[in-house]
Amino acid sequence: MTHSARRIGRSLAFVLPVVLVLSGTLAVASVPWAGNTAGTQMLTASSENVSAPAAKTAAPQDVLRDKLLAELQQKDPGFALTSLQREVEERPSLAKHCMSIAKALGRAAVDHYGPVRAQTYSRPVCDTSFASGVANVR
Repeated sequence: MTHSARRIGRSLAFVLPVVLVLSGTLAVASVPWAGNTAGTQMLTASSENVSAPAAKTAAPQDVLRDKLLAELQQKDPGFALTSLQREVEERPSLAKHCMSIAKALGRAAVDHYGPVRAQTYSRPVCDTSFASGVANVR
């Protein structure tokens, strides 16, 4: 890179943030935040214009549980348990839901494979909650 290109780059690195701050300040200053808003049009939400209800987003643990239950059906409980272990390691916020997800996998394994075969997939993921799910199916 030549000396003039570096100089241009440094100038832009200095000038660009200043321009952005000033333009943001001007934009905020032009919004009628308070006071008399006579002559300005206010936008309001109206139920008449709503075409469909907002979709509820599922909690991350529910999305993970559903994904793992599908893996259990398509592959086997061992694969789903390995995936659960990896997800909890990658996203520690899911650790508090690990036991309930593992129990759900255990119950689903019994439904799909029967209690004897489901128990063969048991391993110490989430304090043996999978085995608890297998054992508690009635």
